[in-house]
Order: sequence, then structure tokens, then C-alpha cells
Amino acid sequence: METQTMQPAAKSKRQIVKPEEWLKARKELLQKEKEFTRAYDKLRAERLALPWTKLTKNYVFDSIDGKISLANLFDGCSQLIIQHFMFDPGWEEGCVGCSFGADHAQAALIHLNNHDVSYVAVSRAPVEKIEAFKKRMGWTFPWVSSLNNDFNFDFHVSFKPQDIVDGKVYYNYDMQPYMGEEAPGDSSFFKDEDGNIFHTYSSFARGGENQISTYMILDTAPLGRNEGEGENLTSWVRHHDKYNAGGHVNKEGRYITEQENGCCCHNEEHKHK
Repeated sequence: METQTMQPAAKSKRQIVKPEEWLKARKELLQKEKEFTRAYDKLRAERLALPWTKLTKNYVFDSIDGKISLANLFDGCSQLIIQHFMFDPGWEEGCVGCSFGADHAQAALIHLNNHDVSYVAVSRAPVEKIEAFKKRMGWTFPWVSSLNNDFNFDFHVSFKPQDIVDGKVYYNYDMQPYMGEEAPGDSSFFKDEDGNIFHTYSSFARGGENQISTYMILDTAPLGRNEGEGENLTSWVRHHDKYNAGGHVNKEGRYITEQENGCCCHNEEHKHK
């Protein structure tokens, strides 16, 4: 299997010690790891205790099988997780970072569906583009288009020109510098026996990182995430069928091919990246 090799992002001189010194240091770190685990257990409990808010808007999406309501996205489950998947109507493929997250959701899909949780991706791209990209990536989770409703705008993951105020938009519960028309996130919903739908939780930006097991595995590797200062997943993550294909990922999360690298507009963008 051909793989992409990355060099250490930042070479630092490692301290080499005797086994007994290593064991002492490891036990000290273990205590901090246990404290972190207990703190996260508390955080999970507080997340579960977060109050809910009832949705009063009836969202209807476009799917490969026609129109489908938010209520029907639950597909027999009482819980629904929606990935706000960055896929602008003008793009030909979805965001690289969102695809990275979707790879992990696909792996967990069978377990989620058998634990009363439906998982659906929502994007503003038209259904035809969504289905073509979904087929290319080999994903089976439901994916619908919000092109003809206000869902993305109501959840502040897509932005209109009038949403930009002094170069900022409302995202992740605060005004943030505008980076593009699309932004990532995840939202959770509950439907009761009477059909009432409640918005229970949303996370944005790095809030969904703990859903990406690749990060958790890399965090135990010798070089960790191996990202240089100021870098993030765009420095190394690609669509899973694009590793070793060259190109790069721009600030909007879009994959830029080697051919596109040669155009003057890209060179200018890359220079100021």
C-alpha cells in the first residue's frame, strides 16, 4: 500500500533517559491523564444536563428520493446528529476537513444506528453534486441538500453578504473573522413520541475534534499530530482518495490540484496564506 510520508513538523532535541527515569516521568504524566479523564467525565455530564430548545420551524430538504423533512431524517430513531458539511453550491467536491470527519462517522454508522441515533450530513450543494461526491468517497450515510431552505443560515454555518459585519460573522457563539461562505459544525436533535423536535447541542470549529479518532491515535504517536506552528489539518489531511496526488488544501478547506497551483490567482492566495 502506497502511503504519504511526512517529515517532523518541528525537530526538537529529545531527552534520552534510562528506563527507570522514563518510568518515573510516565507515571507522573499518567496522573495528569487520569485527572483529564475525570474532568472530561464531568464535562460529559454537564453536556447531558444542557437544557433543550424546541424547534418551531419546519425544515424540508432535498434528497435523492425527493423532499424530506427534518422529522423524517430521524428515520425511526429518537436522536439525530447532523454534520454541517461544508459544500458550497459552486464547488465540485466537499471540504477536506469535513470529509476527514465523515470518514470517521461512516465507520461508526452501524453502531450509531443500532443505538437509537441517526446520522445525516447536510450541505447547501445541490443533490446531484452531493450524490456524485458521496459515491466517489464510498459513504453510505444519508446526505441531503439545504439549498432551498434556511437551515444552514439559521445554524450559522453558511453566510450571506449581509451577515458580514466589519469583516466578521456570527459563528461558534460569537463574532469571528469571516473566512468564507461555509463553516463546519455538528448539531444534535431529539424527537419525542408526539413528534416535537428539540435542538439539544451544537459544536463548531474545533468543538468536534473528539469525534475524530485519527487525532486521538496520533496524540499517542511519537511525533503527535506532526503539525507545525500555526498549521492544522489542512497541512496534511486530504480526501482519502487524494493522498500522494500532490496539490494542497486552501484556507476554505478546498483541495487545490497541482494544475490549479500554476494559476496566478492561486499563487497570490498561497503567498498570503
